[in-house]
Amino acid sequence: MECRKNENLTKCNCTYEPCSRKGICCECLHYHLKMRQVPACFFSPDIEATYDRSLRRFVSHLDT
Repeated sequence: MECRKNENLTKCNCTYEPCSRKGICCECLHYHLKMRQVPACFFSPDIEATYDRSLRRFVSHLDT
């Protein structure tokens, strides 16, 4: 499958600047799941800015 990094970057709300996985969604998802997290794009901008990407935060985010 061809990566559409430039297109993905237009939708990526990750504010962690040194991230090497920005726009490469498959790598981002794999990385975060391995860390028991979910990527920034699963959160609203205000929650993403906290850098708390834990599964616990994600589940609590669903209740709001």
